[in-house]
Amino acid sequence: MKSRLARPAAMAAATLAAAVLGACATGPATGPMSFFITSVGSGNGANLGGLAGADAHCQKLAAAAGAGGKTWRAYLSVPGAFPNQANPAGVPSVHARDRIGGGPWFNAKGALIARDVAHLHNGNHLNKETGLDEKGQGIKGRGDTPNEHDILTGSRADGTAFAPQTDTTCKAWTSSTDGSAIVGHHDRIGPLPENWARSWNFSHQSAGCSQEALVRTGGAGRFYCFATN
Repeated sequence: MKSRLARPAAMAAATLAAAVLGACATGPATGPMSFFITSVGSGNGANLGGLAGADAHCQKLAAAAGAGGKTWRAYLSVPGAFPNQANPAGVPSVHARDRIGGGPWFNAKGALIARDVAHLHNGNHLNKETGLDEKGQGIKGRGDTPNEHDILTGSRADGTAFAPQTDTTCKAWTSSTDGSAIVGHHDRIGPLPENWARSWNFSHQSAGCSQEALVRTGGAGRFYCFATN
């Protein structure tokens, strides 16, 4: 009799433990804003004032939306530099994935974007419905007028920088003339049903670095902002 009574209790304990572990694995389903797409760009094409200027833009927009108590960073990469006589050690790359903290990240309406860095780069919940600006407003995508789904990243699909031979960041986010930048599609839609067209951070290069070139490609100079804490 004792063993029969113990068996249901043990099963209940195991079920409870599994539920707790599952909750820990998935994390909270909602939370305060820790991710947004900038409602406006720099106004100077892909010249964001470098990474520091981009971070400051994120911080300013977040503060205006009542979330200035967090530390905000732009999801942008910058390639390094090869060793040379002047700098034998070279310059290491800056990877977007290493700049944004550990998550989880939620949009302005509290919807989960990603649990952590791994989830962000493999299976996140970012799309046209969840990719909101700091005010909780949507961003126009493919099929809208104008199409503004190109989001500046300068990054590979895994969130790392490219090799320095080709400009993929409009001269480390300081050029509004020469160069080009890698962009992603926040709405996960492109002209072809292929992986590059559905990528949120690595779809194609921009036509140039000026505001006009970014608009012509299908963007507006926007970028992603993440809270690191």
